[in-house]
Amino acid sequence: MGYLDLNAAYAQTPPLDAFTGHAAARGEVAEFSPLEWTTILMSRRDGLSSLGTPGRFARFLGRLFGIDHKPRLADARLEALRRFAVLSWVHGYNVPKSEFGVFKAAGYSMSQAETLLASVAITRADRGR
Repeated sequence: MGYLDLNAAYAQTPPLDAFTGHAAARGEVAEFSPLEWTTILMSRRDGLSSLGTPGRFARFLGRLFGIDHKPRLADARLEALRRFAVLSWVHGYNVPKSEFGVFKAAGYSMSQAETLLASVAITRADRGR
């Protein structure tokens, strides 16, 4: 009488990401620290204009009318996260490929990008109801 050893089959499959359901790569962490989640949530108020640097005319008008431009974050890693989050709040899943490269170069994984995009999509859907 034979049997099927399911323990060996389950040991070979990678774990699934909680938000996307895709298989996470070995060693990739799809979590964010509380500071990173705060950065993601605070970036909801930022517009696309916060991603670029203001030109000379914009700085002149800012000084003339007392309008402050949003400075970049001091931590380059958090700034990359903020940029990616702003683009995902505005465009949803249509974030430019170049930003994925910047996001990954800052030390984040693709699993974290998927987690951020799914979280933003869920929040946007809840706000639309």
